[in-house]
Amino acid sequence: MGELHDLTLLEQAAAVRGKEVSPVELVEHYLERIERLNATVGAFVTVTPELALDAARDAAQVIADRGADLPPLHGVPTAIKDLNLTAGVPTSFGTSVWPPLDAGIDDFMVSKLKAAGLISLGKTNTPEFGLPCYTEPDVAPPARTPWDLERSAGGSSGGAAAATSAGLVPAAQGSDGGGSIRIPSSLCGLFGIKPARGRVSNAPLSAEISGLATNGPLARTVRDAAALLDAMAGPAPSDWLWAPPPATSFLAACDVAPGALRIGRYATPVIGDAAPHADCIDAYEKASQLLAELGHTVVEHTPTFSPELVPAFEIVWSMEFLSLPLKEADEAKVRPLTRWIRDRGRGVTGAQAHAALATLRLAARAEIEATQGYDAILTPTLAQPPPLVGQLRNDADPAADFEAQKRFTPYTAPYNMSGQPAVSIPSFWNDAGLPIGIQLIGRPCEEITLLQLSAQIEAAAPWVQRRPACW
Repeated sequence: MGELHDLTLLEQAAAVRGKEVSPVELVEHYLERIERLNATVGAFVTVTPELALDAARDAAQVIADRGADLPPLHGVPTAIKDLNLTAGVPTSFGTSVWPPLDAGIDDFMVSKLKAAGLISLGKTNTPEFGLPCYTEPDVAPPARTPWDLERSAGGSSGGAAAATSAGLVPAAQGSDGGGSIRIPSSLCGLFGIKPARGRVSNAPLSAEISGLATNGPLARTVRDAAALLDAMAGPAPSDWLWAPPPATSFLAACDVAPGALRIGRYATPVIGDAAPHADCIDAYEKASQLLAELGHTVVEHTPTFSPELVPAFEIVWSMEFLSLPLKEADEAKVRPLTRWIRDRGRGVTGAQAHAALATLRLAARAEIEATQGYDAILTPTLAQPPPLVGQLRNDADPAADFEAQKRFTPYTAPYNMSGQPAVSIPSFWNDAGLPIGIQLIGRPCEEITLLQLSAQIEAAAPWVQRRPACW
């Protein structure tokens, strides 16, 4: 069998079901790796060994009592992002402004992961309130890509990506409001899915006014990510926004060939003045060639997104963070970037906020209409290879910090605006041994096509045997 962490999420679930390994053995194995490696990669903010071992023993007893009648991912470890409420575990939201909070409830998505049999080992690192695309909070060390420990794991799901890439969990949950699953997936050599808007519930506390953010999986393989998406997908009874149920499970879709698809592509950024790095363009060109070799038609696409959308997105983004329940005395304690983005929000009138949101909605309609002739859209995931820790951050000049982030990640946020599903695929590594992701965007609510295409790419150019030195 090799080392337990060599097994994928689904292989571990099969091994538990076949009684080749116990949930307790899996949890103990990962806890040992976390104790040894977490300080290096900055993956976890909070580790919960007692809770995890209790859950593992309970899972082992369920196997003894029920035999094969088990949830699909029974007894397999995972982790929850430090923005998501988990009963019995404090959530810090990446900030030192207030003490970590245990609200005594689970986010609906966390409850679904538990119902699927998964065992959380703790809370993964995230920047303050999930704001930037790097994970360097005051409450924990920076999250680093295991492929080069001088470099960032990205954000805001940087801890989830670092944990999965370093073999501290087989797969993890993240969230994505402007690229926060796809960015760290690209930097850490993982497959990440931003699901369609309404696919995964944000209940019970998110009002989802902007519709930008959603939860989703980061994993080492397409099938693992699909299985994790199956576990977390579905509406809460209180949801006002939901995606129609898929025709089949996301995991089952991975076993079906996609057929010959028509794929549009573009690499000219639609946000900021980014100049894509040669490595990112190289990965994009190689992906285009591979797709053509697989029998797909790849054609140039000129997106309808215009630079005028950027101010509208920034208004909506600033209003999101202005809505945080911070007291006046807390303002001096938040990170400079958080304070700057909240100050921007204070200058926005209600009419301006409404107009900005309407602008995003109308732009999304135009792009979705313009891409109806494609089954998917291909872009680079990022405009640059993994940056050094601290390279994007600028506490002395938060405006420059924000501009650097826009130049780094100009391809992801438009699809939070449109609500379309999007994935980052780790098919390519540069000459320095750093992972370079490519992004595929699907039609609204069509994760299945993306998963079929991603599984086909994975079969043609597999990546799971690529492992960082700390593995």
